[in-house]
Amino acid sequence: MQSFAPSTIRTRGMPPVAVETGTLTADEIARWRALPWRLLPETPRTPLMNMALDEVLTERVGAGLRPPTLRVWGWSSPCVVLGRFQSVRNEVDEEAAARAGVEIVRRVSGGGAMFIEPEGAITWSLYAPEALTRGMTFAESYRFFDAWVVDALRELGIDAWYEPLNDITSAGGKIGGAAQARRGGAVLHHTTMAYDMNVPLMLSILRIGKEKLSDKGVMSAAKRVGPLRQQTAMGRAEIIDHLVEQFGTSFGLQADEVTPQELSEAERRVDDRFGTRDWIHYLP
Repeated sequence: MQSFAPSTIRTRGMPPVAVETGTLTADEIARWRALPWRLLPETPRTPLMNMALDEVLTERVGAGLRPPTLRVWGWSSPCVVLGRFQSVRNEVDEEAAARAGVEIVRRVSGGGAMFIEPEGAITWSLYAPEALTRGMTFAESYRFFDAWVVDALRELGIDAWYEPLNDITSAGGKIGGAAQARRGGAVLHHTTMAYDMNVPLMLSILRIGKEKLSDKGVMSAAKRVGPLRQQTAMGRAEIIDHLVEQFGTSFGLQADEVTPQELSEAERRVDDRFGTRDWIHYLP
């Protein structure tokens, strides 16, 4: 894997303090570049292992046992990922999910449910010391962590911008959403973007009610999202490569791998917690 040295982010003439554009200030760029970033490239893993690895890697970065890290997720099977404080009963039709072979898992961060198909989602996590966001409000940190993505999408010709609190959106519709968790001196920020979407299957599994859709002023969930496949001719793998290159040339990035110790600890947590009914059905 190529190593990247940081270079100047292109702002394409946008004001350096315009939050909604995703543009980073000189001080923010310096914060990113001050850290020795590592890359964990996409490797297909089970949904449960992806959940457990997020917690393990966050804790290891907080303890100084791992450098700040960008991990590109790989999915071995479809799933619904619930936010930390969501109820399975309220969010998912469990019988429909079982018929479709869609697993239900719960992450450590808050936010809403995500419907994931391996080739339809682009997901990554950032694990960083909390000092990286010192002095920022919670909302400002969301913009800070996804600003480089907005720049990368714009370079692909996609009219993308950050929309508070945690969305990346575009003229074609919402592209993705982010969530965070903080523990042990580290911050976990993960984002999922829709590359492609099986809307009929998603609607058969997620409980997206008419009231919720009406509140958004739309007639269907399909009109609320703008998968990247509808907005660019680039393939999923090409987009991921572009994102990684954007991060690396902007901030510096060296290839790395998940250690045997990290994998072993994640597997233990799958058995002890993430794969248990008590965790998945944490709320009634």
